[in-house]
Amino acid sequence: MNKVYIIHENMDWTKHLIKRLEELGVPYEDWDLSKGLLDIQDLPSDGVYYNRMSASSHTRGNRYAPELTDQVLTWLEQKGARVINGTGAINLEVSKLKQYLALQIAGIKTPKTIGAVGKENILAAAEKLNEFPFIIKHNRAGKGLGVRLLYSLQELKDYVNGPDFEDSIDGISLIQQYIKSVDGHIIRSEFVGRKYFYAVKVDSRDGFELCPADVCQIGPDGEELPAENKFKIIDRLPEDQIKRYETFLNNQHIDVAAMEFIIDENGEVYTYDVNTNTNYNNDAEAAAEKYAMLELAKYLKVELDTI
Repeated sequence: MNKVYIIHENMDWTKHLIKRLEELGVPYEDWDLSKGLLDIQDLPSDGVYYNRMSASSHTRGNRYAPELTDQVLTWLEQKGARVINGTGAINLEVSKLKQYLALQIAGIKTPKTIGAVGKENILAAAEKLNEFPFIIKHNRAGKGLGVRLLYSLQELKDYVNGPDFEDSIDGISLIQQYIKSVDGHIIRSEFVGRKYFYAVKVDSRDGFELCPADVCQIGPDGEELPAENKFKIIDRLPEDQIKRYETFLNNQHIDVAAMEFIIDENGEVYTYDVNTNTNYNNDAEAAAEKYAMLELAKYLKVELDTI
């Protein structure tokens, strides 16, 4: 029997999709690649393979899950399986530098960014950027982890040489131009089947860890945070921006994604993240009566029915 195979490493983020697949009566199997094996002589089972691997897997103890997933996706594609968010998605999910290069080639503006390995080169990158304040972030992160706003070279020097320095899991730190939002928000536009579904406005004034998933809205003492005030689904984006994003996703062979951007005080749009393991916030969706996991489950059902 044909199935939807969900490739993942985190059931907390996957169970919401499973619930929607069950509502629609779609046969599925979850494939946890936090560890595993791959016999490249085998042929894949019939079905649709949907990749939900996350760049932040290492924060949950699953350090090599993206590397294993990359190999599995390559095997699936070369064996002729139907793959949703295949190697094009995993390639960008684990590297912001690759994201920015791909966005720039597509004519989509990104913040100025310099990658560096080693503390001396991180400092040299900030000197070369020569814009203040600026951001340091991880090349491979997720959830906004490792992002800091810094105001001087001395502050950066103190940070990278101090006990709080967090190196990126791939060893590449990014020094990036700081884009000040016109209203303290970022916007996350969601795409399913390479088509725009909705955008959500996210209040970023309390920091850069902007994961919308329900599991991220838990405070240090286990209390639920007021997510309904932080995430709000908004009206449509400008049609030309939607078109650019849809064209980008088509060219990169990415089926499900969130494109995150900031509008600065001059009205310029800067896209700074392509999230291919996209999650959604229940409170914001309930308020707007728009449900992306249901839309995703419907999309996977259609793909399965065409096999």
